[in-house]
Amino acid sequence: MFNPSQADVRRFFCAAHAKQQAGQPMEAIETLAGLWIAEHPEYREDLSDVDAAIARNYDLTPDKTNPFLHLSMHLSISEQCSIDQPRGIRQAVELLARRLGSLHDAHHVAMECLGSMLWESQRSGRPPDGDAYVAAVQRNATKD
Repeated sequence: MFNPSQADVRRFFCAAHAKQQAGQPMEAIETLAGLWIAEHPEYREDLSDVDAAIARNYDLTPDKTNPFLHLSMHLSISEQCSIDQPRGIRQAVELLARRLGSLHDAHHVAMECLGSMLWESQRSGRPPDGDAYVAAVQRNATKD
């Protein structure tokens, strides 16, 4: 299983951003990361200095979103949808995107559902409940 360190994740996003800015060739995952980075221009400063990114403690700045966590969640949801795992997540996110008129906005709602699922798993000591996660996204997709 792939288990990158916090520094590895930050280096990855900073490198993807640098390659994107320089117009350099990118791996497929870097291209996907670049698409999500482009959706978040507010993160460009954080992504421009790899040493500062590695050193920064976002827990000390609760008013500022951790761009690396946020972008990682976008990548996770993109990957989940690409392989439809947990089963049904692709359709749920697509329906949510259609309802909201934006895949980006749908990802943000799905992130809340994903975060809740992970929090509940940690709190209870049980494995993550993918079915509950999909059901939560589906509920958001069918709200009136």
